[in-house]
Amino acid sequence: MFKKNVLILSSSLLLLTSVHASENTTAWELFDWMESALKGEWKLSPAEAQIGTESYKHKAILPMIGTDTTAMAFKLIGADVTIQEDLLPNTAKQMVSMYHCKDIACTNLKATHYCTKQNQPEFLANLHDSTKTKIIFECDMSTELCQSDEDHVHQIIHEISDDGKHLKSSYLAWKDKKPKSESSIYYFERK
Repeated sequence: MFKKNVLILSSSLLLLTSVHASENTTAWELFDWMESALKGEWKLSPAEAQIGTESYKHKAILPMIGTDTTAMAFKLIGADVTIQEDLLPNTAKQMVSMYHCKDIACTNLKATHYCTKQNQPEFLANLHDSTKTKIIFECDMSTELCQSDEDHVHQIIHEISDDGKHLKSSYLAWKDKKPKSESSIYYFERK
């Protein structure tokens, strides 16, 4: 019996250690990466650079293609502890996401996306898979919306080019508890 308990305890400690060791970053590191890589204004890339997406063809967005109009902006607010994302400002498709610590200890980053789908999905950062050039937020499955059949954004991914001049932002939608084929994906260039 003693050996069995030691084996279970050892296995549990090994699992805890491997889970902890698998985290690539802390919430504060990810926040710093977001702030330094994304901060500022972005314009939509030309139509030929909008690869694999039709999102830019929406009548509210199409006039922005090929112009110097701000199509995405990130800024620090709230005593520099919140990042505000303003997607497609001054259009019928304008949406805002707020990124901040989940709790006082900043064990993770939380995001709330104020969507044109007329809902507000909440997200948690994927600290395991996010990097300095690929920042991933996944729907917080402890919330009602993320578990529902309702059409909602279920994952946000920001991918920054190595030179920091290009950004691909994906707002991947789910409905009926499964991924939708139509999601909003945009390619931007730093202004």
